[in-house]
Amino acid sequence: MKIIIGLGNIGVKYENTRHNAGFMVIDELAKKLEVEFNQEKFSAYFAKTKVKGEDVILLKPTTFMNNSGFALRQCLDFYKESIKNVLVIYDDVDLPVGKLRLRQKGSAGGHNGIKSIIQCGFSAEFDRIRVGVGKDPKIPMVQWVLSKFRDEEKENLDAAIKNAANAAYFSITHSFDETMNRYNKK
Repeated sequence: MKIIIGLGNIGVKYENTRHNAGFMVIDELAKKLEVEFNQEKFSAYFAKTKVKGEDVILLKPTTFMNNSGFALRQCLDFYKESIKNVLVIYDDVDLPVGKLRLRQKGSAGGHNGIKSIIQCGFSAEFDRIRVGVGKDPKIPMVQWVLSKFRDEEKENLDAAIKNAANAAYFSITHSFDETMNRYNKK
């Protein structure tokens, strides 16, 4: 089983904001997998499918970013799965808009959603795709991550969303080492 969770905040107010990059990618992946988030389960919008015989679960937590781990913990407990079978997709202000960085483990790096995942998952050893959303030192961080993308960033953002969704899809049937080798571009 593979559990893929995109981080973000629910509600119209947060649509297309930088902090919702994880939601944008998981929505793109759902299109690719031809599934819909047609139910709520585990404090998340939930979709389940199979890829080459493997169960794949997609989650978009409804807990808001800072409590994302609660949704994941419920799913892990229900399916009796390990966090090692999880892929987390989220925004990263330390990467320019359009850049991706794939890693197998690491710290939260100041990201509250990842802090929650680590606390509730009892480990920092999970696969992750970080989607660059850039930063502006003149704008306070909370205000920045809750801001919408600028028009001149949309082309790079769209490419990153597609690449991240392709990487997540590839990771379902390949090792994450192979996925990183293919999608971590210099």
